Amino acid sequence: MPFAPYAALAADLLAALGPEGTDGSHDLTHIQRVWHNAAAIARTEPGADTELLLAAVILHDCVAVEKNSPLRSQASRLSAERARGLIAPFGWAAERVDNLAHAIATHSFSAGLTPETLEARILQDADRLDAIGAIGIARCFYIGGRLQSGLYSAEDPAAETRVLDDKRYALDHFKAKLFHVADGFLTPTGQAMAAERSRFMRVFVDTMLAEISG
Repeated sequence: MPFAPYAALAADLLAALGPEGTDGSHDLTHIQRVWHNAAAIARTEPGADTELLLAAVILHDCVAVEKNSPLRSQASRLSAERARGLIAPFGWAAERVDNLAHAIATHSFSAGLTPETLEARILQDADRLDAIGAIGIARCFYIGGRLQSGLYSAEDPAAETRVLDDKRYALDHFKAKLFHVADGFLTPTGQAMAAERSRFMRVFVDTMLAEISG
């Protein structure tokens, strides 16, 4: 089961979310991967409320905002507000709902907020893991296509003599952001997983640049 041991809760929350949007980088498969990451981290972090964590994973992007939207930095706060309403029928205590909303509000890189609870730290690590490694590479170029970016600069693919522009070139996003993601992980397990995925990305980029240069 993708959301074991909380399959029933997952089914109810997914139904409450309604139909998926068109963003394949934030679809059901993304939610499933983030849950796998979160569950793996939680197994090494005693005391985590894994039911709350599951709900946070499913609802963390419940308000969709495109990467190039001026509202991007508010996406996690908007999702946290909507999550409060979506979880209301389940009768959770107010403090637990607050913790759910906090985890969602603080998970986003662009929000710039500090996770204060264990569940919030796990969710942030789990979501950021999906932005790096092999999946991160795939998502980077997928999003670049959605935003009509080029693959790379023909004149200077490695950005050796120009300013990075990851809105124009997808390859620039690795130096601009993805290579730095591994530095901000908050749990030991997340840090170890991020280091391995970061190494893979660097090999990929080196290989891609070698192929470009011939």
